[in-house]
Amino acid sequence: MLRAALFLLLLVAARGAAAQGLATAGGPSAPAVAVRASGPIELDGRPDEAAWAAARPLPLVQQTPTYGGALPVETDFRFLYDDEFVYVGVRCLDDRPPIETTFRRDNWSDNDDQVAFGLDTFNDRETMVVFVLYSTGARIDAMMANDARQMEDANVDWNTFWDGRTDRDADGWSAELRIPISSLRFEPGPGGEVVMGVNAYRYLARTQSLMVYPDVPPDWGFWSFMKPSKGERHAFSGLRSSRPIYFTPYATAGLGQAWNANAAGTGYEREDEITRDLGFDVKVGLTSNLTFDATVNTDFAQVEADDQQVNLTRFSLFFPEKRQFFLERTSNFTFSFGENDGLFYSRRIGISGGGEVPILGGARLVGRIGGLDVGLLTMQSARHRHRPCEDGAACDPRIPSTHFGVLRLKKQVWNANSYVGAAVTSRREENLGSGWNTAVGADALVNVAGDDYLQFAWAQTYADGLANAALGAANHRLRVQLVRAREIGFRYEAGFNRAGRDYEPGIGFQSREDYTQARGVLGWSARPGEPSPVANHGGSIESNLYWRNADRSLETAGIEAGYMVGLRRNWVFTATGLFTREDLLEGFDLSDDSGVPAGRYDYAALRGEINLPSSWPVSTTATVNVGSFFDGRRVGMMLTPRWSPSPHLRITGGWGAERIEFPDRGQTFESILLRTTTELTVSTRITLSALVQYNSAADALSANVRFRFNPREGNDFYLVYNEGFHTDRYGSVPTLPVSSTRTVLLKYAYTFLR
Repeated sequence: MLRAALFLLLLVAARGAAAQGLATAGGPSAPAVAVRASGPIELDGRPDEAAWAAARPLPLVQQTPTYGGALPVETDFRFLYDDEFVYVGVRCLDDRPPIETTFRRDNWSDNDDQVAFGLDTFNDRETMVVFVLYSTGARIDAMMANDARQMEDANVDWNTFWDGRTDRDADGWSAELRIPISSLRFEPGPGGEVVMGVNAYRYLARTQSLMVYPDVPPDWGFWSFMKPSKGERHAFSGLRSSRPIYFTPYATAGLGQAWNANAAGTGYEREDEITRDLGFDVKVGLTSNLTFDATVNTDFAQVEADDQQVNLTRFSLFFPEKRQFFLERTSNFTFSFGENDGLFYSRRIGISGGGEVPILGGARLVGRIGGLDVGLLTMQSARHRHRPCEDGAACDPRIPSTHFGVLRLKKQVWNANSYVGAAVTSRREENLGSGWNTAVGADALVNVAGDDYLQFAWAQTYADGLANAALGAANHRLRVQLVRAREIGFRYEAGFNRAGRDYEPGIGFQSREDYTQARGVLGWSARPGEPSPVANHGGSIESNLYWRNADRSLETAGIEAGYMVGLRRNWVFTATGLFTREDLLEGFDLSDDSGVPAGRYDYAALRGEINLPSSWPVSTTATVNVGSFFDGRRVGMMLTPRWSPSPHLRITGGWGAERIEFPDRGQTFESILLRTTTELTVSTRITLSALVQYNSAADALSANVRFRFNPREGNDFYLVYNEGFHTDRYGSVPTLPVSSTRTVLLKYAYTFLR
């Protein structure tokens, strides 16, 4: 099977290379010439200096709601550069004031009027850094990967050093962005010239109008407006990286409180722990396109809490990474087998059993060497003991000191959107045993022709206590998939996936074990022109089959068919029908008094979703699930309301309710999930946020409050308060205290630049 997959990969790659060669036989068109600033530019939000007159205005095209339609407003969008900065200046003419809902950093949405500028700094047509500035002055920076083919290819949690200002007058508003050359990684050409792809847009929230540069239709899904392969190439002459050194020491002080049973077992005693700590991070630009990061006594206390989830499956839940150290150029480390499965899942480092594990330190090398994308990571966690240990004497809360290592390499081949790659991961426990795990893998993405891609990924794992055959089927993972990566018109996916019995990625994520999967998707969508009130509509049908490797019996079969209608005023309606067959050899629990026993089940359900226009002061997304569930009945609903009474206050919520009945067994499962986030943004520099969550399925009530003062980039003061509450105090003897844990923490970090 592996040899056949490799043969297919090489055959299609050869054909794709030949097709690409014919398509580009005339050679690529010459890039446009970026204009150097002829004089100083003051960052005041008003692009009125004489130097701006030399810059060519970027011709914007309406992408949505009507592609190619008349522009609803005038926009003058220009950019310049010098030895230190890339400057972006925008005049946004409008006879009405812009819609403004937030001053908060990294709150990228379509609620606010905004402008954005993207740079494909490596000119690889795969990655791009994006800088967004709202009319309020709120800033967002993001990193696009994998040519923005999927929603998760945008990393909004990535941050770098840059600044922006806005200004208002009777004719509209204006914006200036200043991006340091030292914040960009790029690769000079043979003559020293640097070529970058450029994308830009202005968004008018009042009419949900997106005006983009260059002329790119919305055919490739949501991120079509910032698709790296579609950026206009621009040549920057004499650009040199300053290779800066960022040194960021930090200090923390905090109070932790926990309530433990007393010796007599008649009550609980509070235990206080005062903590003080020091640490630092270092970032060094080794070359214009290679960055070295080091961290000592790493601290992530300021990171936002995870959103609570209710698990209605027998598989592990996936939580996204939010820690800044792991977020820069994450695409350099990604090795995917589809959905969330992959060889490297950074939350395996420093998090265990839902609690934090101290990290002694580590280092990372990220960038490009001679056309080869490199990601190298090494980290060491400390020996740790969780407190309290919920299972009493039978519980061993000790976590050994562990070393984590990752090496990821990728290189473009054949054409601009194809690559081959390799990866090695290692996990080794340094004490309390000799546990170890190593994984090696190879992958490729081949742009066969147009929007058709062949994806291939293979990995072999070796772990302490397993047979570890060199190329054995028991400890390998294989994925082959052919896909048309577009949204408008006809699209398809055809895939094969297999994971062996002993496949165990030590620092990866794996949802199912020991299975073989066949997957197929057919879809079609269209974009009616005016005067139709429909902006786009389309449907798809998806099937997934999973077999057990042990006896080749069918474990899961699922088919899903849905249709979506999007209106020009940003209403979106979706309806989906699902049919599932499950053959469970082992049952699983939903709660202490309900679950699904082993057996074979056929069940069907309907799911409906409505998205109200997000530009409204009050809007929401509503999802309803109704149907059968294994041998029972399920009704579920999820609402995510949003309210922005002013740019300084934003309240978002989540309300979910599930009721599952199993009449034949007399069991019922009910859950309520409540989440409320209140954000008070005094200015772009001062933010107070409070996240309160309740999950009845886990009997969990928690509060996470964060105050941040950010007078300038790299200079941060945090005050963080976390508390967990017991929701069933009187169900135990003795009565539980109100709080389970409480922490209050101060953190200050200051960045020195050389």
